[in-house]
Order: sequence, then structure tokens, then C-alpha cells
Amino acid sequence: MKTTFLFLSAWLCGGALFAQKPKLPVHKDVPYVQDYSVKYYFHENATPRKVYTDLNGVTKVCTQAGLYQPYAGQFLYPGTLEKDGSYRPIADKKIANLALYQQQFVMIDDKSVLSDAWAGKLFLKHSLPNAYLLAGGKDFGFLISDGKQIEYLIKDAPSTKETLSEVLDLKYDNAAGNFLILTPTALYGFSEKDKKAQKIYSGTDLTCFEIWAGKIVVGTKNGYLELDKTGKIVTPIQQKLPWTELTCITAIGNQLWFGSTEGAFLKKPDGKFNYYASERWIPSNKVVHIAAGDEGSVVILTDKGVGKIVFTPMTLEEKARIYEKQVRTRHIRNGFNGTLGHMKNGNLSTGRLQDSDNDGLWTSMYLGGQIFRYAATKDPQALQNCRESLDAMERLYTINGVPGFPSRSFERRGYKYDDQPWRRTDDPEWDWKSTTSSDEVIGHIFAFGTMAELIDDKDLKSRSISLIDTLMSHVIKNDMYLVDWDGKPTLWGKWNPVYVNGFPINVGDRKLNSSNIVAMLQTAYHFTKKEKYKAKAFELMTKHGYYQNLMRPMKIIGQAPDNADDWSKKLSGDWNHSDDEMYYMGYWGLYRYAFNDTLKANFKKAIVDHWQFERPEKDGLWNILTAITGIQDFDLEESVWYLQEYPLDMIDWTVKNSHRKDIELLPPNFIEQTTKEVLPPDELGIIRHNNSRFILDRNGRGSSEMSAGDIWLLPYWAGRYLGVISPATSKTVVKK
Repeated sequence: MKTTFLFLSAWLCGGALFAQKPKLPVHKDVPYVQDYSVKYYFHENATPRKVYTDLNGVTKVCTQAGLYQPYAGQFLYPGTLEKDGSYRPIADKKIANLALYQQQFVMIDDKSVLSDAWAGKLFLKHSLPNAYLLAGGKDFGFLISDGKQIEYLIKDAPSTKETLSEVLDLKYDNAAGNFLILTPTALYGFSEKDKKAQKIYSGTDLTCFEIWAGKIVVGTKNGYLELDKTGKIVTPIQQKLPWTELTCITAIGNQLWFGSTEGAFLKKPDGKFNYYASERWIPSNKVVHIAAGDEGSVVILTDKGVGKIVFTPMTLEEKARIYEKQVRTRHIRNGFNGTLGHMKNGNLSTGRLQDSDNDGLWTSMYLGGQIFRYAATKDPQALQNCRESLDAMERLYTINGVPGFPSRSFERRGYKYDDQPWRRTDDPEWDWKSTTSSDEVIGHIFAFGTMAELIDDKDLKSRSISLIDTLMSHVIKNDMYLVDWDGKPTLWGKWNPVYVNGFPINVGDRKLNSSNIVAMLQTAYHFTKKEKYKAKAFELMTKHGYYQNLMRPMKIIGQAPDNADDWSKKLSGDWNHSDDEMYYMGYWGLYRYAFNDTLKANFKKAIVDHWQFERPEKDGLWNILTAITGIQDFDLEESVWYLQEYPLDMIDWTVKNSHRKDIELLPPNFIEQTTKEVLPPDELGIIRHNNSRFILDRNGRGSSEMSAGDIWLLPYWAGRYLGVISPATSKTVVKK
């Protein structure tokens, strides 16, 4: 008791306990490699065989029905694959397949191997009318096959044929000076000198192969292995892959690419993989062929079309500009930061802006990012964005007629009669949504507090302080409840001790609500200096145990005990990631506006303790906001990884990872960590910060595009404001 009394006295005295904070680490924003996809779809069902890009940057696709070429197409706006009629004498032929020889297109039809290059002089007649495989060797010699026989062709010499059933693929090994031939059960060598196929390796379920780094990489229906040039196994079967049923292998530069029945993947120097699957990257996961594209791109042919993976140098600042445009051109509804929904298979032109229960929260987070942007850069556009979003946030309070009560959202009259929480306003043109929750409120206080502190515009500053005062006066007046139009507390707007302390100590809502309300009251006192806020905060902390609640270690949080009430059990079935978002929206006010240095030091401990549990997710927002406490190691490198790896395409595609063989699954656990390591953001579904980043599968169906405003721009601009991310510089490019 004596210790507690002395500690509480220190709170009230507010002794200065801090030395000057050490300087935080800084990420120098140099260009890194950003990837994105441009997709091209077939109009109808096709049986594609190969895709290649020649030395002129022309891309052609060969199918059983002939040649196709890409038409139109840009990032987020897919193109099509159209029949190639660019040269009639070729279009009129029965082209069966395509190859590259000396970076020029070479074709095979029912009578010959031919090309438009070299002034059309390459023209070798063959005797396999159904031939569709070809590979070029030395001095314009070609090996072809119809799957049952092989035939070697060279100018001014008779052709030679040999029966070799179930031929899958042909390649030429420039270093060894011989062809290689693959069947489902064997790999053969074929010498141009001897003109004879010799078996060098026997296996089962072989599907594809490539010559790479002095070895022969052979794909199977269940992984790949590596052989030396004599056919001896040098690397046994490898199955720790995103998927093991391989369909093609391609060496591009010093990189090895794999195609499979579940997408494409690139092997990285560390042995891990970059996985390109789902329509974020390719039209279908059934990959047929992979080849080098123009300007360093990679083209991936699937049964539905081509995905062109573009790699471009980019800084985080440049990426931010792309996302800023995305938000302003497609995601602003009445000043709110919204979602573009109701889309048909990723077609942006079919989408429409939709309201959300959390319009206030998502807008608060976007607004917070724009406030940090303005504080870091003084960009007038950022200030204008702040003004427009504050207009929307402010109207949440004035449109409903309930003093101090924030609406969830508002919309023009006539579109929300089916949704019970929607109410009519006095204005016949508008409706508003009731039942506002605590996650909305903590978002509001975060945005209004940062605006009041960091924006040097007198009008915006005074309006934000007024909104803080209006909201928190409502809460105090209503006995620590958020009271709706019907005079009743909303389901989640409850900070009264009877409710908060009604939970067992290990149920997260007890800790969360205590942390949030103290942060909110501190923010209100910091900007208004009204004693009622400070008095209420200390009453809650000292008389009702809110200090102990919010300081309780995260390791205590878990499922409610057997003797708990049903509500406690319902709220503690597993880790609630919306709670994480609410904690961090409150941490700004909890730490930044702490009543005194003693509290500040202890609140720092609570924040860092929580962050330790969040570290496996590598969420850039949690890490960067933890930096407000001044700790040196807040996982800056992981934060930058998150920002760099986030996909430019923020359409909610269907994404699947649970089938992967290269991830280590964990047993079911309370915190919902499904894998030992979190996957990169560009391999996961698009989610906000209120979801687990360990969710492996998502059935998005391309039905919406999420806004970068809260997901990406908030952590980036917070990092810029806090000085842990530098403005863009131009030095070296970091390889992906």
C-alpha cells in the first residue's frame, strides 16, 4: 500500500524522469525494385504453347490455333491477346509453335521451320506434319518433334529422324554443344555430330527442364532435382516449394523461374521464393511457359492469358505518390476514405464507392497520414486533403442531432432503408448511421489530436480541438458511455467501470478499453486544459484500477475462464486484431500526451510489451508507431520490407497460400499465427491493419479495391514525420 501511495504521488507531481532521447535509426530512401503486373487475356478458350519476346521488344504467343499478340493493356487495366495478322504470309500458315534463336522469332508449321529474320533465308523443310516442338542449335541446325519422333534439320544436308515417344520438350545446351530431349521417364542427349539420342537419366513423372548454372534442372509432378551434364544427380529432389507440380522451368539471366499448376515463382539467392499467383499477377494459376520480356520484364503464359511482370526502380516516396493518386481519384466519398466495391473481376470501371461501418475510422487513419505528410513536407495538397477529410469528420457530429455523438457515416437519402442502424436526418437529402463503436471513437481522437498538435492552420487546429472537447464531454456527461439517438449506450461505446471491470482480467477488452479511455482523456486535457478530463482519468486509474488494467502484460490476455459469463467468452475466443488497431490508434495519445513523465515511462513499457507480441507480423504501422516511445530497435528494417513489398495492385483478388510446401505451418494458437514466418504482403490478400497478416487464403474475387490511405500511407508518412524514413535519395538499387 505504501509503495502504491508513493507511486501515485509521483504521478501527481509529474517529476521529470527522462534524459534526452537517443537518435532513432533512419532508413535512407534509395530506389529498390518494385514489381507489378500487366495482364492480357484470351478472348476465348485457347491451348497456349509458348510466349517469347524478341530483340525488338515484340511479344508473341503461340497456341494450337496459331499466333497471338498483346493488345493495349496497362497496370490495373488489362489488355487482350489478339490473333496476329500483322504479316499475312505468316498469318495464313498453320503455325504450330514458336521459339527464339539469336533473339529472333523462329516458327514451325506443318511443312517447315521458318523465320522473318535474316531476310527470310531460314527455311528448312521437315517431314513431321504434326511437329510442334523445336529448338535451335549451332549454325542454324534445328531439332524438332511431333511428340513421337524427332527430326534434325540443317541447311544443305539431309534430315535425320528417330522414334522417341512422348517427347515433352527440347532445348540446346550451348556450353555442351548438344541438344537435350525430355520425356516423362527420361532425359536424352542428342549430338549434332552423331545425330543420335542417348539416354542420360531415367526418372518418373518428369514434366520440364532447364539448363542453368552448368546444371540441368529437371522438374517433376512433385518437385525438382538437379543433374550434371552426364545425368548424375547433384541435388536430390527439392519439394520445399510454393507448389511442386511443375510445368516449366526458365533461366532468365542468373535467376531461375518455375511455372506450376498453382502459379509461378522465382528462386531467390537465399533459397526462398517470390511467389506470383492469383490475378494480382497472372490471368490464371495454370502456368504453361515463362520467358524474358522487354526492358527486364518477365512474361508468364497461362491457360487464360499472359501476365507481364514489370520490375522498375522506385523509392518509397515515388510509391507514395502512386498511392496518393489512387486514393484521390478512386477512394474519396464525401470526404471519407472509402472502398471501391461491387467490382466485376477486378474491372475498376464497374466499381462504385460504398459506405462502411468504419468510415470514420478509415478516414481518421487516412487523415492521420495526411497530417504527418503535411508536418513532414508542408505540401499544400496534403493540407487541402486534411481540410476535406476534417469536413467529413466534423459533419459526423452535426448531421445526427445528438450532442457530441459521432455518426458512423452519412449518405444521400434513399439508399439505406434496408439497414436498421441508418436514420433519417432533418435534411430530406441525407441519412446518417447510428450504433457508433469504440474503434471509431479512438480513431477520431487520434486524428483530431495529431491535427491539433501538428497542423499550423488556426482554423483546422481550433476545429479539431473543439471536436475533441465535444466528443469527450459527451462521454463524461453520459457516465463514460457513448449514448445513441435512443438514449442507450451503443454496443461497443462503453468505458464505464461497471462494464470494463466486469470482464475477467485476462479478457482483452478490459485492458483495451482502459488503455483507450485514458489516452482519450489525456488528449482532451492536453488540448483543452479542462480539469474534468484529468480528474476523470485519475479517478479511473486510481479508484477503478484502469492503470493496472492497461499495464497488465499482454501474455496474460487469453480466453475467458470456464466460470466467466458468455459475453466474456465470446469476446475472447482468439486474438482480436481490431483490438490491436485500437490500441495503436490510442498509443499516440497515451504516450505523447501523458500527464507526467512517470506515467509516460510506464506507458512506454505497456506499448513495447504489446509490440513484442506484434513483431512476427512485421506490420509497418505497429513498428513505426512504436518508435514514438524512442526505443532504438523498433524493427525499422521489417517496416521498410512491409512498405516495399506491399503490392501496387490493391484489388481484393482471391489469394491462396495454404497449399504451399515452402511454408512452415504452426499448430492452432490463440494469437492466430499460422506460419513460422509471415509471408510478404504482395503474396497475401489485401487486408487492413485490423486483420491478421497470417491469414493465408482470401476469397476476394476481384470484387473491390482497397484504399492505400489507411493501409500504406499512414505508416509511410508517420515514418517520414518521425524521421525514421528519409526523403527520397538516388543512389543504389536494392535487388528484390
